[in-house]
Amino acid sequence: MAVERVDPTNRKALIEFIRMAWRVYRYDTRWVPPVVVDFLHFLRPDKNPFFKHAEGIYFLSRDEKGKPQGRIAVTIDRKYQEVHGQRMGAFGFFETVKDYAVAQELLDAALEWLREREVEVVRGPLSFSMNHECGLLIEGFNEPPLVMMPYNPPYYQEFLERYGFTKAKDLHAYWFDAWKDVPPSALRLAEKLQKRYGFEIRKVNVRRFDEELERFISVYNQAWEHNWGFVPLDREEMVYMAKRLRPLVVPDLALMAETPQGETAAVCLSLPDYNQVFKRMGGSLFPLGIFKFYFYSRHISQARLLALGVKKAYRKKGLELLLSLHSLEAGRKRGYHGGELSWTLEDNQAINSFIEKMGGELYKKYRIYEMVLSS
Repeated sequence: MAVERVDPTNRKALIEFIRMAWRVYRYDTRWVPPVVVDFLHFLRPDKNPFFKHAEGIYFLSRDEKGKPQGRIAVTIDRKYQEVHGQRMGAFGFFETVKDYAVAQELLDAALEWLREREVEVVRGPLSFSMNHECGLLIEGFNEPPLVMMPYNPPYYQEFLERYGFTKAKDLHAYWFDAWKDVPPSALRLAEKLQKRYGFEIRKVNVRRFDEELERFISVYNQAWEHNWGFVPLDREEMVYMAKRLRPLVVPDLALMAETPQGETAAVCLSLPDYNQVFKRMGGSLFPLGIFKFYFYSRHISQARLLALGVKKAYRKKGLELLLSLHSLEAGRKRGYHGGELSWTLEDNQAINSFIEKMGGELYKKYRIYEMVLSS
């Protein structure tokens, strides 16, 4: 076996890096293939604004016949160091066949590259940061992943822990039955809070997308600034992310809460579970993938609530409850049978308790690992 660096400017090499995952999941019916053209754009340093404050490298492992056996990406985010005062490296996009020697070889190459750059600690999987897909699935393998959530074989946990990685933090995913009765006490409280504060909950106006994006940006970094491992997104990154999500956004599931004076106080974004569509596309957008996308998008049966943030000045006024109830009602109107709220930090007791009181069931766990690198 041999590990080689992947040239991020070489389209063919990047596609091979992406498609290596097909070797791991060829018989796994729960895995959802990524849309290759979108993945390709995200990985390119000249396209993704994340790399304006970060550097990275991609590795691919091959067997004696030259067939890909594993892959890994390694990055250093300078902005993380500015915010947290620690030189951290991250690994992500980690995939390997069921052979520990391949995993070890990839991780050796990754950590050697990080040590050469005097990194203090390495965490992962982070692809590329906490603002992107993160965590290793450790519980809940019976259900396929929802849109923009990771998935992996169970043996990845064994490989990482055998190598010496230890738990840094667990992330929780909760399942909601859309037709389960909401506790009457929650409905009474929501009505009381609405009368007291007069918040207006409205759906996003996609015809004024740029203006709505500015309102979202005004909330995002403030709402999550104290979360573990969080690094604020600059405007260029936010615009880039919004452009990727725009084809997936359904106005009924993208909500904003405004004060009586018109200030945006909170945002809530859910997405239909497009993984139900992407699975049928098989990773290809052309020539038939685009038609499959539009046809099967009409038959999605569930959603994922992936962002609910409240400005500091408007916390403890019930906005989480109001937005959750509006999202639930929107999902019901679309005929969804349920949805996932993900992810939350394991030690965020306030939000986790709120979710459970609303009827959410903890059904998946993801883990971020870490290792301190000796000098």
